Amino acid sequence: MSIQWIKICANTCAEDALQAAELGADAVGFVFAPSVRQVTPQQVREIARVLPAEVERIGVFVEAGVEEVAAVAETAGLTGVQLHGSFDARWTAELEQRMPGLAVIPVVHWAVPGVEAAEGDEPMRQAMHALNHVACVAPGQRVLVDAKVGRVSGGLGVSFDWGSAQGVFAAQRKQGVRMVLAGGLQPENVAEAARTLRPWGVDVASGVEREPGRKDFGKLREFIEHARGA
Repeated sequence: MSIQWIKICANTCAEDALQAAELGADAVGFVFAPSVRQVTPQQVREIARVLPAEVERIGVFVEAGVEEVAAVAETAGLTGVQLHGSFDARWTAELEQRMPGLAVIPVVHWAVPGVEAAEGDEPMRQAMHALNHVACVAPGQRVLVDAKVGRVSGGLGVSFDWGSAQGVFAAQRKQGVRMVLAGGLQPENVAEAARTLRPWGVDVASGVEREPGRKDFGKLREFIEHARGA
């Protein structure tokens, strides 16, 4: 199973997003949560104007309300949203009613041992529990699995234990869920990740940067080539 979808996340300027698109990325992402890579809806609106129409524009949100997400998506010209944090079926239904056609990608976190011990049970059980409570998961739905250290996730450059996650990915794949892998990916390991977990898609941010918020075009090219060839 080859990688079907590649997202280059945490773009902060038109140059980087356009380069990712020209190199073959299917989607580019923009962080609206507090971060060194945070952008404004107005910035993204200007970036979106130079992108090919077929490239998805995904906004990343953490613990945001429906009103906020809908307003940002409309202003920025987003085609999808990636949701970190708590949300339920009512939340999702309300957003879909407000923004018909907007893709909703829930995020499930896989705990990585770090400075703070992960709360709750072992990482696999935590991930399964989270998947069972993501109301919008259905055949064809995208779900992103990202690494989490303590209470921090996204843009960490840290990968979780892919071997222990094989069962989770296989079970969801069998149900027709489109699993997207994130966390610690880079040009040197994306092919191995693809072989180990067989995800439908991959999502990278810091692994293709030259500094926080700016992409390294050589790494971008390598990452996309290695992901496509996996």
